[in-house]
Amino acid sequence: MSVIKDHKSEYEENGVLPRIDVFGSDEIDQYRSAFDELEAREGKEKCQIGLQARHMDERFIWDLATEDRVLDVMQAVMGEDVLLLSTHFFCKYPEKAAQSFVAWHQDITYWGLEPPEAHTAWIAVDDSDVENGCMRVIPGSHKNGVVTHGKSDRDGNLLSINQEIPDELVDDSEALDLELRAGQMSVHDGQIFHASMPNGSDRRRCGLTVRFIPPYVGQAELNSVKQKWHPIVVRGQDTCGNFEVTDPPF
Repeated sequence: MSVIKDHKSEYEENGVLPRIDVFGSDEIDQYRSAFDELEAREGKEKCQIGLQARHMDERFIWDLATEDRVLDVMQAVMGEDVLLLSTHFFCKYPEKAAQSFVAWHQDITYWGLEPPEAHTAWIAVDDSDVENGCMRVIPGSHKNGVVTHGKSDRDGNLLSINQEIPDELVDDSEALDLELRAGQMSVHDGQIFHASMPNGSDRRRCGLTVRFIPPYVGQAELNSVKQKWHPIVVRGQDTCGNFEVTDPPF
């Protein structure tokens, strides 16, 4: 815990914590097996980007998202009071033709939150590396504030409303590849510029994103899929009451 606390200033400066050891190999193997079973039930097409907020009905996702070692990190960088906003799997499959990618964007621009603050833990279920399309970030770009997004003119953008930061606003010369071993996680600020390239390997790249907010954040408008959020207090307390109380599902 003290090591993570030492990294608080790094997170504030760069907007990202690149690699944090969380789950041992046996632990993440069990979570991967549970995801494989869910994948067999739901189908690969849905598992690519369609598994949102499934911590509400799948126990293994709730356990993965709220494991103490994950929450210790989030509490260290966010403060004592932590609300789980939602979860979302991103699962890139090997593709030789479709070339799915994630355009440069800021998370916070399409979540409808005010003030525009959120923090994401990206938990690697599979190894995530350059070859299979790991996430890329531009450290320090969260300091630019929220920028105007346009629409991507490339086919294959996995973002919900095809959003993209215009090229003239992106300097990727300092971009960092967030390579993670299965069981590791990264943390990034909701305003940091980030993206990912297509999966050019013969391996799946599966990761669970877990979104967190402090209690003073509220919902000013519906999110990009026209829904309200239902946050759950996972550490500390809700000191502001900006959302209706949602009880833990398990």
